[in-house]
Amino acid sequence: MSTELDGARPDAVPPAVAKAADLLAEAVRTGAACPPVRTLFDDGGDLEAAYAVQQLGVRRGLAAGRRIAGRKIGLTSAAVQSQLGVDQPDFGALFADMAVPDGGEVAAGRLLQPKVEAEVALVLGRDLPERACTVVDVLRAVDFALPALEIVDSRVAGWDISLVDTVADNASCGLYVLGATPVPLTAVDLRTVTMTMTRGGERVSEGTGADCLGSPLNAAVWLASALAERGDPLRAGDLVLTGALGPMVPAAPGDVFEAHISGLGSVRAGFATEGDQQ
Repeated sequence: MSTELDGARPDAVPPAVAKAADLLAEAVRTGAACPPVRTLFDDGGDLEAAYAVQQLGVRRGLAAGRRIAGRKIGLTSAAVQSQLGVDQPDFGALFADMAVPDGGEVAAGRLLQPKVEAEVALVLGRDLPERACTVVDVLRAVDFALPALEIVDSRVAGWDISLVDTVADNASCGLYVLGATPVPLTAVDLRTVTMTMTRGGERVSEGTGADCLGSPLNAAVWLASALAERGDPLRAGDLVLTGALGPMVPAAPGDVFEAHISGLGSVRAGFATEGDQQ
């Protein structure tokens, strides 16, 4: 993954960008959430400043030996936008070490303030380099789809976030869980799929493919175009999390979540309690 900050001298990074990245990294290191980073910028900052913070964090992760597995688009559901008080999508980077096996368990204390949402994951078989990406481009590029849980997390205390905060915080990425049975797009209409997510067997979230920007394919088009515009397009082999189909739900130790998406199957993950051995 290339970024416009690659190769930049440390003194070339604006002080507010470096400070925001440092605060978010320290929150991860200590397990103690930080204040909103928007306060470091004049008038709460703008999206370019926020993505500069995100890029710096990604570059540091790559330098530490982490590997990019793909991208996520966030804030695609009107319900989630309403929950967070924002009005447009964003994107972040997915690292390979964020993956949790289907049916696996998240170790106690691994995340600060986890919430779970169900979505459609796409795996690409072709690059998507066009700035004016179309649905046809996405349909030709996708190798298969999977059901997914995204376990979002905020390093900002109390989820007190603006769009600037969540973008800077790598779109509030935490972990992700993928179903195990790939489904070609010829076998499913992603606009009409229905999603039901349970916690401990109780229904806690539901939605449809149409709740994700009208279709998960539309979300993928938005993401592909946005990344190509920045000179860092989606590539063959990339995983794309297309965004929530319904409201995100807080997770606590001992919780077990399962999502079923019609035509794609189910995916499941649990959260360990403090006494569990990992």
